[in-house]
Amino acid sequence: MDAAAPVLPSRAPSFPLRHRLLRLIWMIVWALGASWTPKKLVRWRRFLLRLFGASMADRTDVRGSARVWYPPWLRMERATVLAEGVICYNMAPITIRENTIISQRAFLCAGTHDYTRGSHPLVTRPIEIGPHAWVCAEAFVGPGAVVSEGCVVGARAVVNGRLAPWGVYAGNPAVRIKERQFDAGS
Repeated sequence: MDAAAPVLPSRAPSFPLRHRLLRLIWMIVWALGASWTPKKLVRWRRFLLRLFGASMADRTDVRGSARVWYPPWLRMERATVLAEGVICYNMAPITIRENTIISQRAFLCAGTHDYTRGSHPLVTRPIEIGPHAWVCAEAFVGPGAVVSEGCVVGARAVVNGRLAPWGVYAGNPAVRIKERQFDAGS
């Protein structure tokens, strides 16, 4: 009796050659030209990101130890920060709205694989982080997640869906634990 051969994960590239070459050049440029730079060279790092296609408003700050996978799919509005060690795995567009902080070693991951299919095809979905939000240290924001306006995602929390505005979220999966009180003037 013949059994159907199992479907193996695909070894074919998920992105075209031009995309992969840009990422390779980007990794080299960032490693040699930015990863070691002190905080004060924020304008230089912003210039490099813009040069490779990122949309970077004034007063954006990407620290040298942060990693951006594909600059053309990064949009950072005014007064936003990717802190030390942040991984921005933007296999799909990631938008970070104004006055938002992504804290140390947070992971923004816009891609995964469809584990229900034998070939494990890549699945990508954009991420949006709303204005006045704070993604705390080592939090994980998954594909298709929306961190709405004013949200705080607690340290090491895991976000996979849409968070309601002005809440404080914690845990895995992230659940709303309280309302966020916010005074923009102080």
